[in-house]
Amino acid sequence: MSKPKVFEKPIGVKDYLPHAVERLRIIEKDVLACMRSWGYNQIITPTMEYYDTVGVASSTSDRKLFKLLNNRGTTLVLRSDMTSPIARVVASVLKDVQFPIRLSYHSTVFRAIEEEAGREAEFFQTGVELVGDASPDADAEVVALAIASLKAAGVERFKIAIGHVGFLNGLFEDCLKDLTEAQEELKACLLGRDYVGYRERLLSLDLDEPTRMELEHILRLRGGREICNQALELSGNATAQASIQHLCEMWNALEGYGVCEHVMIDLTMIGDFSYYTGMTFEGYAADLGFPVASGGRYDNLLTQFGRPAPATGFALKTTRILELIGDGEGEEDSTRRVLIGYDAAGRISALQEAGRLREEGKIVITEKVGAEQAASIVQSDGKVLYKGETFAAFIPFFADRRDKANDDEQNEF
Repeated sequence: MSKPKVFEKPIGVKDYLPHAVERLRIIEKDVLACMRSWGYNQIITPTMEYYDTVGVASSTSDRKLFKLLNNRGTTLVLRSDMTSPIARVVASVLKDVQFPIRLSYHSTVFRAIEEEAGREAEFFQTGVELVGDASPDADAEVVALAIASLKAAGVERFKIAIGHVGFLNGLFEDCLKDLTEAQEELKACLLGRDYVGYRERLLSLDLDEPTRMELEHILRLRGGREICNQALELSGNATAQASIQHLCEMWNALEGYGVCEHVMIDLTMIGDFSYYTGMTFEGYAADLGFPVASGGRYDNLLTQFGRPAPATGFALKTTRILELIGDGEGEEDSTRRVLIGYDAAGRISALQEAGRLREEGKIVITEKVGAEQAASIVQSDGKVLYKGETFAAFIPFFADRRDKANDDEQNEF
């Protein structure tokens, strides 16, 4: 294997240049402020966790975990999601805090990817976890908050698709009893949105025509409140019925939030069926083929950490949102920055003035400027151009002008 060049970086990671970082921080700040206004407090967990605890509990498949050894030979993992670390904290550090617990986060997560897949191995997520409330209203709260968070992030056109893993499990209990392998294969098709493969697998099974049609009909169960009524008629299984009733209650709550225009029921939406236990959802932006948000109910996770409790939550794919709204590259910097130029005699006055302006919240750049450089500073259309950069004002502090700039220049910003 050849040695990497000094400027190379590993596959799946990227550098964020200043314009992208500024946009990313704005998204982070606005979304976390939105979450805080709903009563969610931010938490930060370690980048590394033990493989035998958080790594095993994670929804991420083992082959996608980044593993490393510490100096004692213990296997660690880079966190692949935030839900499992937060479950660990809730069951340990916060074990005496009464439920429900509302937590938010903004963190990088790491997942090993195939080199040819073109996907990121390190990316940002911003999300919430609501622990200790099993009600449909709790699920509706996180969906409504996901909608509010997407708006806060600057995503204007999107749709949230909601499903329930219990409906499909109940339907399969009746129609595909004892056909465990076929059930898992059909679920995998739905998880991968492979509807052609789903139909083909149904045709390969020895099913009577009414049963096959019943199982195929779920591909058309997408829409509004009316889908709940259709699903109730499709299956009389107790698990399926309870699942649809849960979605009906959620819809009622979402109507109260006034967000149903952004929501659709999609009973093919099952999420990771080994992880989610109830409601699950994904958010799709109009101009992006990948989900920008995902979440759902995972009532079994905290049992693995010794504090059984129902839980629900979601994560925004912050890196994808940045791609969607643009990272600002090539856009003119609208920040009103001030340039203070000085010579040796004016240095003290210039630096003191810079400090005063920064205390007022202004962005100030100082530079020792010679006579020839000062002459190259150009003012155009109310802006100051210097060395290819744009400033709102130029304040000179030279030997013959130690009294700061004149009033007209001071008033420019």
